[in-house]
Amino acid sequence: MYLSNTKTIVFITGAFVSHSCWQEWIVFFENKGYKTVAPPWPYKNELAETLRSEHPNSKIAQLRLKILIDYYTEIIEKLSEKPILIGHSYGGLLTQLLIHKKLAATGVCIHSFPPRGVVTTKFSFYKAIWKTLGFFSSTKKTHLMSFKEWQYAFTNGMSFEEQKASYEQLLIPESKQIIRDVLSNSAKINFKKAHVPILFLSGSNDNIIPSSLNYSNFKKYKNVHSITCYKEFENRNHFVLGQLDWKETADFIVNWLEKISLI
Repeated sequence: MYLSNTKTIVFITGAFVSHSCWQEWIVFFENKGYKTVAPPWPYKNELAETLRSEHPNSKIAQLRLKILIDYYTEIIEKLSEKPILIGHSYGGLLTQLLIHKKLAATGVCIHSFPPRGVVTTKFSFYKAIWKTLGFFSSTKKTHLMSFKEWQYAFTNGMSFEEQKASYEQLLIPESKQIIRDVLSNSAKINFKKAHVPILFLSGSNDNIIPSSLNYSNFKKYKNVHSITCYKEFENRNHFVLGQLDWKETADFIVNWLEKISLI
């Protein structure tokens, strides 16, 4: 049995958003009998509105991928058991890297940011991330997505009211360096290495992490003795955690975890 009695979930937040994006997911999974934790990234334990008012935030600007890996490693090692990791976007990448370090019982990568070597030809990906890389600006300052960027990268297809409410509730400044670090050795994975079960979830309407990019990520894993699964949902954009039908995604994860525990 892969999971045995594992009932601890660590939700791993992505870039640009507050950890409060997991509020409803925490309630959902705790009602299913899981213990959950959704720690904020370093320097981000404030309301989104407060963090936006502090932009450009020099402390957040210092964040790097390795710092986040070490941060979550320390959190996980203090738990009584290896947890289930559920990460969204950049949190999906962190989930993959933490699994690579053998720190998880299993992992779910929701619209995961690609590790080094996984590429796409989709124009929407490059359009969505170009400004966040900040190549012509100082890395000592954070990048704050405009509402227009948020509409394109996260909430395309949603009503203006939903887009505006989600922007005000969740959008926070981000380090330019962590996005650049995806191209570094810190984001490198040995895809031939044996690993615990991993589930990749993608959305047909995601601009910043297209479903084809998620599928390429999934297909990179080559160990025939390890379980790697993939599911694409229709009509999901990058704001999958907060879309009206988010429970369908959460239910799918619960059912997958139950199936894995029986193998």
